[in-house]
Amino acid sequence: QVQLVESGGGSVQAGGSLRLSCVASDYITSYNCMGWFRQAPGKNREEVARGRGTYTYYSDSVAGRFTISLDNAKKTMYLQMDSLKPEDTAIYYCAATAPLVYCRTAGSFSADRYTYWGQGTQVTVSS
Repeated sequence: QVQLVESGGGSVQAGGSLRLSCVASDYITSYNCMGWFRQAPGKNREEVARGRGTYTYYSDSVAGRFTISLDNAKKTMYLQMDSLKPEDTAIYYCAATAPLVYCRTAGSFSADRYTYWGQGTQVTVSS
């Protein structure tokens, strides 16, 4: 059974940092593309970062402030979020594609490119 479990959300003031973690079950391997999405109230779920191996992608809204990293040995993905802004407030989800989905695509993936999802963790940034 595929499981993704996020942790690390919380409340922080603007300019602060948080690190999200996503632990994957043994069914997730280096053949899966891994990503972070977020969904703010009243908005669509949007991809903010994606990675596999040494490849990474960031949306324009977080590039230069967020860093995705993958520890395959620990089956854990991280999202380091620095210089947080109030507009970063959202529920953050980790996700994984089915194996062998082509990951190195310019532009963001829609949510339906991903097969497996975590339960989400709330991030709140106050001004």
